[in-house]
Amino acid sequence: MILTFKRKVNITRIKREQKVDEIDTVLIESAINLIVNSKSIVNIICLPRDLKELAVGFLFSIGIINSYMDIKELSINELEGKIIVNLHDNKEFNSDEFETNVFNRVIDTTCGVPSPWRDLIKSKIKEAKDSKISDMKNKVDSKIIFSSIVKMQKNTLLFRETGGCHGASIFDLDGNLISIKEDIGRHNAIDKVIGELLINDELFSNKILTTTGRLTGDSVLKAARASIPIIASLSAAVESGIRIAFAYGITLIGFVRGISMNIYTRADRIIA
Repeated sequence: MILTFKRKVNITRIKREQKVDEIDTVLIESAINLIVNSKSIVNIICLPRDLKELAVGFLFSIGIINSYMDIKELSINELEGKIIVNLHDNKEFNSDEFETNVFNRVIDTTCGVPSPWRDLIKSKIKEAKDSKISDMKNKVDSKIIFSSIVKMQKNTLLFRETGGCHGASIFDLDGNLISIKEDIGRHNAIDKVIGELLINDELFSNKILTTTGRLTGDSVLKAARASIPIIASLSAAVESGIRIAFAYGITLIGFVRGISMNIYTRADRIIA
């Protein structure tokens, strides 16, 4: 059984002061239980596709894995809404770190990670000896940022069909599209593209992350964990995202629209 992620509904639309009966497409969200070494660690409310990439990206972002090679087995039970992951025997996994209350073990469509987990992610970034985002000296032409956002918009087909989801993409520094995913949660879409690159054993240190969502602290933390040096969005940055981007040396760009953008941190990497 394949989980359905969209369906047709009857709607009444008002156009030019007239009511019109139409058929519309809406997205279906699902609660997916992520189980690691027989331990249920989180319930993710998400668009139920690209679940392998979602699981890998999420486990990486919160520090349970450092690479796709840490996973021995990964299976998806779509009928029961479960992703089952078994780690290699030599991979340490302290389930006590995730023993928070039940509300902190639900990832909904509005937040990236519950508050008690943010310090855990920061500690994992600190432990990563090869995380040198600030050392990235490459300059990127602003035209590549603009074109990357346009490519993301053109390729987020579910958003174009329904208007009900976020998109995230990863590009190389020349503006070539590497990965694009969609989800009802902006943070889930980011986990999915990060997960795909991990599965394909791609480097992150020479990539650009683009997103349709607001640049919150949670979203920027995920990029910092992956050592992605540049993040660009159609939407605004919020204070927590700017603060984290500054702390980790990330170039943070918001409101990329038309021929303008707002660069909040490390503008030296972007050529006008």
